[in-house]
Amino acid sequence: MKKVVIHRPGGYARLRIEEGPDAPPGTGEVAIDVAAFGVNYADCVVRMGLYAAAKELSGYPITPGFEAAGGVAAVGEGVTPSLVGTPVMAVTLFGGYTSRLVIPCAQVFPWPAGWTDVQAAAFPAVFLTAWTALFELAHPRAGDTVLVHSAAGGAGGALVQLARLAGCRVVGVVGGGHKVDAVRALGADAVIDKSSQPLWEEARRLSPDGYDVVLDANGAATLTESYRHLAAPGKLVVYGFHSMLPRRGGRPAWPRLAWAYLRTPRFSPLRLTRDNRSVLAFNLSFLATRTDFIRRGMEQLLAWADTGQIQPPIVTAYPWEALADAHRDLESGNTVGKLVVTTDPSRGLVTRPHEEP
Repeated sequence: MKKVVIHRPGGYARLRIEEGPDAPPGTGEVAIDVAAFGVNYADCVVRMGLYAAAKELSGYPITPGFEAAGGVAAVGEGVTPSLVGTPVMAVTLFGGYTSRLVIPCAQVFPWPAGWTDVQAAAFPAVFLTAWTALFELAHPRAGDTVLVHSAAGGAGGALVQLARLAGCRVVGVVGGGHKVDAVRALGADAVIDKSSQPLWEEARRLSPDGYDVVLDANGAATLTESYRHLAAPGKLVVYGFHSMLPRRGGRPAWPRLAWAYLRTPRFSPLRLTRDNRSVLAFNLSFLATRTDFIRRGMEQLLAWADTGQIQPPIVTAYPWEALADAHRDLESGNTVGKLVVTTDPSRGLVTRPHEEP
């Protein structure tokens, strides 16, 4: 087997591919021959040494990765032997950047008919994030107006689809004109291109009475205004702090981090009560041991996917050797949809177009 190991935090050169023997599955486990694994922004933060869950739940050296897809190669005691050969996707707490994954059977799910391995590898992390934000925290009602930051990204695109599925009016925010059509294709009612439009003026024009839900992974760059643009009652859901981190170079910019930390708003319970607004937040990594929670989310999401109510993300797949390029591209903020890495060296860079719902 091959796997990526980060021995200590740093830049792209820390993504080292190492080889070792295949581990057999234990009781209740399956071994998966991984065809593709997802690349998430959290993986970049793990590489930089800034991801709290990596420090607290794993430590270094660490193999990053929250999801993978492939075929079941072997099963351990207590697992149905007929699973061997089944194409599955897996939800992991780190460890996904590998060619062979041994994981509890409870964290493995068959992917919908007609999907490819790269689409399956792109699905779990971003859609579980979106499902948690919307249906476990925000609980939007049909007719609510929802603002989604970074709507062309993996999690943002999943949020657009799920908010539309919930019957909401969806306004997406993107950082470049090349992303607008993709977000409209996902079902957004309106898209704000903040590279050419004044973000908050457009947000007010599109919803003068405010937003019932705002979903924000940017951090200090937008959190204050996101809160101000809530309706009463309204909910701001925070699930990341991307604007605090570098767009190039692959290493933390400590002065930028310190300045962003100082600019991050502190929400007073007294003010929240007066304003009739809520601020909700989560980190999915710290929920990974809640297998019941993960299964409930994945089973609901896959039921929607099986009936065509949601579609897999737009996917760009990189060959194994281009993993550093995938990290670099993701950090640039210019990508659309989800990035995955394929473990078969014969497969080059390929873009999987989005299938419109």
